[in-house]
Amino acid sequence: MYAEYKGKFYRPLHPRPTVVVVSKCPDGKINAMPASWNTPVSEEPPTIAVAVDRSAYTFQCLEHSGEATINVVPADMADLAYALGSVSGRDVDKVSAFGLKLLPSDVVEAPGLDGSIAVYEARVTAKLDIGEVRLYVFEVLKVKVAQGLVDEWGPVLDKTNLLLHGAGRVFYRVDPRKIWAKKPAGRP
Repeated sequence: MYAEYKGKFYRPLHPRPTVVVVSKCPDGKINAMPASWNTPVSEEPPTIAVAVDRSAYTFQCLEHSGEATINVVPADMADLAYALGSVSGRDVDKVSAFGLKLLPSDVVEAPGLDGSIAVYEARVTAKLDIGEVRLYVFEVLKVKVAQGLVDEWGPVLDKTNLLLHGAGRVFYRVDPRKIWAKKPAGRP
């Protein structure tokens, strides 16, 4: 039996992986914004899409620079991710205020966020305005991963854990057990 859901339409789609988008802003400042509305889009070319509210400072920064790092953060960064999303980079120098340790990038000007599981250096290749957000499609130019924390299947969950955002201050971890689906009959 199903009943009509009266909550925010997107809540049944959560929890969502949380990334931190680090960008260089018009004033030269580095800004960091958590984003759980993100997804891989294509393998060729490798792309990731991230939704950014057009009133956010990150929107101004991405419009200025056209590039960013997309940082996959571990579950132990929940407090930091929540804090980064609780203030605007217009008002607060987030690097100083939160003691962010930054990593130099090889291809883009925006630095990576130290402590991340993976850092994607990326350039904006498409934009689409939908409601209050701009969906940025980033071409992935380079991917760096923390040694020993990622294998061919993704993050090694017995050594790290992904940060998933529920709503507000609610975050989740991923269950570290792998579930292997059965191959359909007659399929290799």
